Formats: sequence, C-alpha cells, structure tokens
Amino acid sequence: QVQLVESGGGLVQAGVSLILSCAASGRTSSIYGMGWFRQAPGKEREFVAASSVKRGSTYYADSVKGRFTISRDNAGNTAYLRMNTLKPEDTAVYYCAADASDCVGGGCYHSANEFDYWGQGTQVTVSE
Repeated sequence: QVQLVESGGGLVQAGVSLILSCAASGRTSSIYGMGWFRQAPGKEREFVAASSVKRGSTYYADSVKGRFTISRDNAGNTAYLRMNTLKPEDTAVYYCAADASDCVGGGCYHSANEFDYWGQGTQVTVSE
C-alpha cells in the first residue's frame, strides 16, 4: 500500500506561482508513475501532469504545458507540481496519484483509471 498526502494549496492571485507537494509513504518502491489531476466544481477530474519514476519521462496537459512543472526529490518520496502564471481557470482541487504499473509511450499516465493510489486533494483557488 502507498499513502499520499498533498499540501501547498491556497488562495492566490492570477499571475503568481504556487508549489504543490505530495508526500508518499508505505511501499514507495512499487511506484512507477506519479501524476497530478484536478477537478473543478461541476467538471470531471482531468489530467494535469505526470512523470515516469523509472524512466524520467514527463507528460503535461496542453492547458498547463510551459507553465507547470512536475518533479520529485532525490529520495523519490515527494513529488512536486510547480505552477507558474496561474490563471482563474486553474482553480480546482488538485489530487496527487501514484501508479504501480510501468508504462511506455506518449500517452502514459493520462487517465485517472491508470492510477492505483490517490491523495485527499488540496484546493487551489486563483482570483482575478
């Protein structure tokens, strides 16, 4: 089992940066992929960014490409999502997820169904 705890959310103004953290514990050696998803009120959960732990590949949704960066610490137990130039449409609950399966290819880790473990979510609200 893997436990994930997100932190770093908050209320910010448009244009600023924010860094979300995801602390993983438990069987972290079983993690192949880490991802960030978000869900706005009345909308479905959507893919934001992901990384292949073993291969070092990163993936981004078009809406955040160039503004958001996913990374991990050297120990591999904490994942980060650095969000630059935040926009009101980035407002959502952000969820961290971990996948216990390897994936190869350009479409890896884009679907929430691929992930086995989820955090409780952290709210990000971006005002005008």
